Amino acid sequence: MPSGEFKKLSVLMPVYNEARTLRTIVRRVLDSPIELDLELVCIDDASTDRSYDILTELAADDDRINVFRHARNRGKGAAIRTAIEHMTGDVAIVQDSDLEYDPAEYPAILKPILDGRADAVFGSRFAASPERRVLMYWHSLGNKALTWLANVLNDINLTDMETCYKAVRADVLRDLRLRSERFGIEPEITTRLAQWGARIYEVPISYHGRSYAEGKNIGWKDGVQAVWLLFKYRFFDTRFSRRTGQADLESLSHAPRLNDWIIEQFHGAIGSRVLEAGCGIGNLTSRLLGVERLVAVDLDPVFVSHVERNYGHLENVAVRQMDLEDETGYRPLLAEELDTVVSVNVLEHLRDDAAAVRGFFEVLVPGGRACILVPAGPELFSPADEAMGHHRRYDADGLRRLLSDAGFVVESVRPFNRLGVWGWRINRRLGRSGIGRLQARVFSLLVPIARLVDRWGWGTGLSLVAVARKPG
Repeated sequence: MPSGEFKKLSVLMPVYNEARTLRTIVRRVLDSPIELDLELVCIDDASTDRSYDILTELAADDDRINVFRHARNRGKGAAIRTAIEHMTGDVAIVQDSDLEYDPAEYPAILKPILDGRADAVFGSRFAASPERRVLMYWHSLGNKALTWLANVLNDINLTDMETCYKAVRADVLRDLRLRSERFGIEPEITTRLAQWGARIYEVPISYHGRSYAEGKNIGWKDGVQAVWLLFKYRFFDTRFSRRTGQADLESLSHAPRLNDWIIEQFHGAIGSRVLEAGCGIGNLTSRLLGVERLVAVDLDPVFVSHVERNYGHLENVAVRQMDLEDETGYRPLLAEELDTVVSVNVLEHLRDDAAAVRGFFEVLVPGGRACILVPAGPELFSPADEAMGHHRRYDADGLRRLLSDAGFVVESVRPFNRLGVWGWRINRRLGRSGIGRLQARVFSLLVPIARLVDRWGWGTGLSLVAVARKPG
């Protein structure tokens, strides 16, 4: 989403027994000096004081306030997840219902997102904070230890992982697979954003911490749980996105040798003006940046936005949202005079793959080539294919017919990645529905062996590679 399209801020406020501060913090939120429209989504987590009554009174006087209530106390994480379900803004920020954080600082926190530079911004209490109340040493030491561990496990360099002020683009936040009920939501959001590949920024904020006597609820048990959750979400429960496809693509981004090997399959066939049909999150886009002109397209707006943010600033790159099954969508691309279409692991996701191949043919200049990689072996089709959104796996004859029926002269169709078949069979035996990051890293290390296996021609391939030419 371009920065100019951010219209509304959703402030997500979990509330539990904060009757003493609610009126003050709500007024400060509504008076925050931001230029966006604002909605305040309050989730009362089964408070036993007058918090819910106060919230309903405030909401009756201001239609920017939306109040929801849990039937039982579930925790801060559950309240934030409920707020995410009800928010309608383009960007969201979490706001505690006490007075530790100052909503007057929203503009500084939101600026990297509104400028189009960040997907998430953490308000850091330790990054040269302009003002900070001096409080409990051991609490701050535990905070720094958790931040250090989050940095080590996720290869990031935050100064304040446990901060309440986390502002996130709404489309990214909705896509995160969040499960935490209590204060574990902080390490979970941090880990999920890192796994998602989000651009995370930090800005210094002031902090007016309160003591336990004033109502602070977090304790040492929450710190122990946070340590466990950091390991859990990093190594065991690694599915960070609600969509299987994005999680698999992010895992494969950590297999650089595999991505290089894929591009090498088309050596000599890729020209100077390229259409990447189905760019995903850009795993192969980054390997095509050296061409004279690169047009990267995908149907998924989240993927398009991701690639646009990473590479759209380059003069030779254009990123567009496009339905590959809509043949009329190719006509605006004719002016690009494209000599190559690269489509890797895309056709199997399309119900009408023939329409897409006809579009490839139409958009190419005479003599141009289509470079195709698809999953091989109909006999290998499994629940994992269904989970990934595959409609089919291909055999060599069927792929040849698909290309030739569109008008192409098929130059080659050959198996690829014979070693990968064994990994696929292991996944199927274990009931796995996706590709884990660790699995992708391991296979990336095994690529030299996989190359030898392919060179010797042992067995069938996990994929088929085809090169087809448009007659000229």
